[in-house]
Amino acid sequence: MNTTAHDDVLALTRELIARRSVTPEDAGCQALIARRLLAADFRCEHLRFGDVDNLWAVHGGEGPTLVLLGHTDVVPSGPREAWGSDPFVPDIRDGVLYGRGAADMKGSVAAFVIALERFVAAHPDHPGRVALLLTSDEEGDAVDGVRKVADVFRKRGERLDWCITGEPSSTSKLGDLLRVGRRGTLSATLTVHGVQGHVAYPEKARNPIHQAMPALSELAARRWDGGYETFPPTSLQISNIHAGTGANNVIPGELQVLFNLRFNPNWRAEQLERECEDVLHRHGLEYQVRWHRGGEPFYTPEGPLRATARAVLGAHAGAAPEESTGGGTSDARFIAPLGAQCIEIGPVNASIHKVDEHVSVADLQALPALYQSLIERMLLA
Repeated sequence: MNTTAHDDVLALTRELIARRSVTPEDAGCQALIARRLLAADFRCEHLRFGDVDNLWAVHGGEGPTLVLLGHTDVVPSGPREAWGSDPFVPDIRDGVLYGRGAADMKGSVAAFVIALERFVAAHPDHPGRVALLLTSDEEGDAVDGVRKVADVFRKRGERLDWCITGEPSSTSKLGDLLRVGRRGTLSATLTVHGVQGHVAYPEKARNPIHQAMPALSELAARRWDGGYETFPPTSLQISNIHAGTGANNVIPGELQVLFNLRFNPNWRAEQLERECEDVLHRHGLEYQVRWHRGGEPFYTPEGPLRATARAVLGAHAGAAPEESTGGGTSDARFIAPLGAQCIEIGPVNASIHKVDEHVSVADLQALPALYQSLIERMLLA
């Protein structure tokens, strides 16, 4: 990549970091990007739902569609004094760019834009379609972002064949890991009802903590499966338990428990809900449970997209990447059900969501050429 492209991706990343787009705010990031892509002959559509901005930008006509997927929102920065520099004033020190969103994922978004501009300039009449989908709701509730856009796409029959998400996937150097799937996530808010009373008269009360413990122990100890392909076994983790008045002589009348399941393709969310509720029923609990389906698992099997990404990353990093389904969730979970094969490629993730979030300037400058190579190999082959 030439010096101009190096300078462009750094300049655009800095512009994006300077915009305080704390989720669900976009703070004008998508408008800035749309102006650039309109000048490159993209068709841009702004899809706003509630407080969330979404941008869909497309170039090309008939044929397969490759979409680059990202987000312009960031997590809160925390106390300014904890940072070495203002988190929303991009700062370069010793070859490293600091700022909230530098790695997650304004650097990747900027690299997407530069790659798209350069690809279209070099191949204005390319086959198929190349597209960019951005949201300002990835770090938040993920209700009015890509989830809602996917509903729109489904209704109008939008064709999506391949998806590359720019989430920071690398572990120690750019290109050392290729994400080929993600686990699903299912959260529960469980309320167990008892009868409040004095601890000296347990026969006149019903302790929901005591009643729930065997059921919770069974759920926590259960071996749900042995894993799936490269996915780890499904896991249930209890994250919060609350009961009582604060007094040590009162049996509480209610217990609240929060737990989450991260699950592989052996399961669908509704199956896990039934399994958990069967345990609660069997233990005779009087309860209510509220489920939140954060997303189903997805997995991209061996095929052209994985093979191409493996070759491109291997050429850059000097060794074949690890191919992983680890980590949390990403917005690709909403795109995969539309029929697209999905992978994730991005910068090193060591500093994401932390104080002094950063990205190597050299890695940032390498990203546009990496993404452009992926686009060319998929659409021009």
